Amino acid sequence: MKNSDFDQIIARALKIRTKYHELEHLNHGSEWSIEEDALAYLSDAGLVGRNVMAQQERWPKAYAHEELEHKLAENIWWLIVLANRMDMDIKMAMEKFLSKTEDLVGA
Repeated sequence: MKNSDFDQIIARALKIRTKYHELEHLNHGSEWSIEEDALAYLSDAGLVGRNVMAQQERWPKAYAHEELEHKLAENIWWLIVLANRMDMDIKMAMEKFLSKTEDLVGA
């Protein structure tokens, strides 16, 4: 993935979050806090776990590839949103993580 591709993904993710903020204002009178966003992310992360367990036939639920795929992508979306709301550069954070981990494992 080229850097500009990731920039486009980030821009699209943040545009979608803006639309959700509009719905929150409409339904609740205010947008979710960062803490509420973090809780929503954790809820979706838990659903990734359940869907993986279903995919591995370790959870009594019919496995749905599309649902797992959606939840994996939704978790990435939440991480982009959370980083943005806390004034963090997700691209720089990812680069630091990859470089540090590559050094650690000798990749």
